[in-house]
Amino acid sequence: MKKMKQKISLLLINSIKKIIDDARQEVVRTANLKMVAAYYMIGKLIVENEQQGKSKADYAAYTLATISQHLTIEYGRGFSVDNLENMRRFYNAYSISETISRKSIEAGKGFQPIDSPKKKKAVSAKNSISETISRKSIEDGQGFQPIEAPVFSLGFSHYIFLSRIDNIPERKFYEIEATNENWTVNELKRQYDTSLYERLALSRNKKKVKELSTKGHIITKPIHAIKDPYVLEFLDLEEQDAYSENDLESALISKLEHFLNELGKGFLFVGRQHRIMIDGEPYKVDLVFYHRILRCFVLIDLKLGNLKADHLGQMQLYVGYFDEEVKEAEENKTIGIVLCKNKKESIVKYTLPKGNKQIFTSKYKTYLPDKEDLLQLMEPEPEYIMIPK
Repeated sequence: MKKMKQKISLLLINSIKKIIDDARQEVVRTANLKMVAAYYMIGKLIVENEQQGKSKADYAAYTLATISQHLTIEYGRGFSVDNLENMRRFYNAYSISETISRKSIEAGKGFQPIDSPKKKKAVSAKNSISETISRKSIEDGQGFQPIEAPVFSLGFSHYIFLSRIDNIPERKFYEIEATNENWTVNELKRQYDTSLYERLALSRNKKKVKELSTKGHIITKPIHAIKDPYVLEFLDLEEQDAYSENDLESALISKLEHFLNELGKGFLFVGRQHRIMIDGEPYKVDLVFYHRILRCFVLIDLKLGNLKADHLGQMQLYVGYFDEEVKEAEENKTIGIVLCKNKKESIVKYTLPKGNKQIFTSKYKTYLPDKEDLLQLMEPEPEYIMIPK
């Protein structure tokens, strides 16, 4: 009886502690988001003030140095000239010209653009009036009137990085994904450096590319979960003269968290070298995952050299076995990915059946891809018009 009471007391205490810890975390999170909104408004005031300066460059430098000196004396660290410049850039990147509803991110629906012309005019007029009031009030010595900031969902360090992305649809995509997937700043930078936006855009038509910047990476069918290429720069394998398929597999397992981030949302690790028996003959699947969104197994076979037809045939065998012997009736069909260093589309075309939706081939790179090369691949082929003689 005494032990039971102690157990109940311990459970009660742990439950109370969790409530307190969750509440404190929420307080910190809310406070951080409030500060992000404050930095946005500070950036707005700095920009408005600069617009009144006769010599912008000199005036701006003097203004930021003066503000930094006063705020540092009053509030301590966090208000250096560089950080004030970040606030100014933050406001310029997320000002009214890019008006979007951020509350929809938290609901998992992505950004909802403001489409109504009347609403746009009303917002523009309101903003114009607000700016007029704020400028007039400072001339009268009353100071700036605070303007309500948009709702933000990430930390200021995230927005410092995002503000440096000039392509607005690309910036929106990374903001949605960072919010929905709880990316750290380092993970956000890594996803940008590996050109995630461009890689996903390559497998989509114009309409679907636009959806990336309004809804983020939405997965409703197998092709949506596949990337080509996959970037494995975190393995540092390019420094080695030679490595085997086993070396590649072991390296991926040793950095499984990085690999799962690269695979993308929804992947859960099941096992490596998964043994199956077919007519008394043993086979081994290199890597087995489960996709919680698509509700199916995902098999990955690693190949160092060029893709060959028998690699695809082997994957067809694995996928067929899992569909018949492993997956449950309520689960969807198994996906197979042959991950290779090089591939030729003709091999894929003539080996896999028409209408194939289960087996995919992707290249992997052990170094960061060139963004310019990927952008060129995204450009549509020019149309040629025959002019009659």
